[in-house]
Amino acid sequence: MNKGLFITVEGPDGAGKSTIIHKLSIKLEEEGYPVVLTREPGGIEIAEQIRQVILHTSNTKMERRTEALLYAAARRQHLVEKVIPAINEGKIILCDRFIDSSLAYQGYARGIGMEEVYSINQFAIESMMPDLTLYFDIEPEVGLGRINKHNDREVNRLDLEALEFHHKVREGYLLLLDQFSNRMRKIDASGSEEEVFQISYRIVKEYLSRM
Repeated sequence: MNKGLFITVEGPDGAGKSTIIHKLSIKLEEEGYPVVLTREPGGIEIAEQIRQVILHTSNTKMERRTEALLYAAARRQHLVEKVIPAINEGKIILCDRFIDSSLAYQGYARGIGMEEVYSINQFAIESMMPDLTLYFDIEPEVGLGRINKHNDREVNRLDLEALEFHHKVREGYLLLLDQFSNRMRKIDASGSEEEVFQISYRIVKEYLSRM
């Protein structure tokens, strides 16, 4: 594989995407693929610092446009410092969240507007979009229930939002599935970890076989 590949995973909180993407990275590396596992916001030092500001549970006064701009800023730094160089080296980037998160969370659930948030992010990413996106779909009640059961998981400011907010996030993602059907694949995340992993692995391998 000469050309690098940009794969992102998306989904509501508690969908299990972070667990699955970690297992995918291990499996692909075992098969000899050059893989870079990363996340948003974060992945590099500057973006991780911005992540602390965005997600800190004490920052309840953060205005919605401020939130959207901070995500875009972290995204820009992460993209130019880590993602683009790795893709240019022919590696597979597995990224936990990207622009779709901003569209669903800030654009739709916060009510800023998807087009407005997309415009902000176009300045940040310069039309750099994922080649493939795995969307892990789950009912908010189930996802949040999983979070509450795992004490070792980072609880952030967005986890503390009302249930209605999380339902809107899911609605936003389902709209994105229609808009970006050429790159987004919906996965039922309500099954067992192994079931979700096998479905995800099959989708990724099918995509790789066409390259």
